[in-house]
Amino acid sequence: MSAEKINQSALERRWRLMLGSDADNLTLAPSDATLERTLGALYDKQEGRGGLQGSAPNVARWLGDIREYFPASVVQVMQKDAMERLGLQQMLLEPEMLRSVQPDVHLVATLLSLNRLMPSKTKETARQVVRAVVEQLERKLANPLRQAVSGSLNRAARNHRPRHNEIDWIRTIRANLRHYQAEYQTIIPERRIGFARKTQSLRDIVLCVDQSGSMAPSVVYASMFAAVLASIKAVSTQVVVFDTAVVDLTPLLADPVDVLFGTQLGGGTDIDRALAYCQGLVKRPQETIFVLISDLYEGGNAAQMLARAAALVESGVQMIALLALDDNGAPSYDHRHAAHFASLGIPCFACTPDKFPDLMAAAIKKQDLTAWAAQQEIVVAG
Repeated sequence: MSAEKINQSALERRWRLMLGSDADNLTLAPSDATLERTLGALYDKQEGRGGLQGSAPNVARWLGDIREYFPASVVQVMQKDAMERLGLQQMLLEPEMLRSVQPDVHLVATLLSLNRLMPSKTKETARQVVRAVVEQLERKLANPLRQAVSGSLNRAARNHRPRHNEIDWIRTIRANLRHYQAEYQTIIPERRIGFARKTQSLRDIVLCVDQSGSMAPSVVYASMFAAVLASIKAVSTQVVVFDTAVVDLTPLLADPVDVLFGTQLGGGTDIDRALAYCQGLVKRPQETIFVLISDLYEGGNAAQMLARAAALVESGVQMIALLALDDNGAPSYDHRHAAHFASLGIPCFACTPDKFPDLMAAAIKKQDLTAWAAQQEIVVAG
């Protein structure tokens, strides 16, 4: 067969699979029949719905098929489409169904939104699915965050009369190189440099996370990052989630899965109430980094919310408004409120998870975050 015919055949196959039953005039190899049925079950129109028809056995089989025929990235997209087009949320309340699904951030968000509806027999399976995703995210993002934060902490204040276990050997050796004794092949440390004795954390970090339905992926990433930050002794970390109520999840930070199951996705939004609570958490304004993760659509008192934000900034708190913390990077948000925040000196932008470690490092070093965002080619609101 000529190369031209092979290319034509591949093109026809692609269009046939893409268009489904609307392209019956295009040929399809018998080996592709199952693949076509798998796509058609989700994307073909059958009385306004796909072809799985709410049958749990059919759905389980279909979930297995898409994992066989498509790479993980495509599977995640198809599962998300199935949630929206076929209404599979209720089926996820069955543990047998959960075991068939490819774990990802969107699935975790869906499970958390169903948390209050889950029967007890399903909750343990759901926790296993959530833990698998959290561990995957930690392998990818935890070390970069620890390294970025630890490397940026201000350790310039040195102790020049250190005890032996407080000596910073690298800086001490560098400071005394001129005292190298060739005869003894050693350095005489006339000046010892030690790490500063710390009686408290160097920075206080407060993550205030909007748990309304539109922010679901941001809640997943924020919970994982909060748990990682809590493991760094040089910073003090608190995490608060809110809808129309405010919940302080700081006591659960030892396990990000516990943090996630402490959330309740899908409620309304009262940012003013959340800011009021967080104002009470601020003990050292000049050393506090306050990260509000919200699309800024306020369902409470908007004027009071803006006044509280201004008060936080005036007190010396370094405040950041993340309009989203997810992989999309193009959120819907309240432009009027974002512009007002920007006028207060609060940088407002969306942040993808891979950039969050560098963002926190820049914040700890008190860099200009608007300039940092521009360097990262992030669009700043306002």
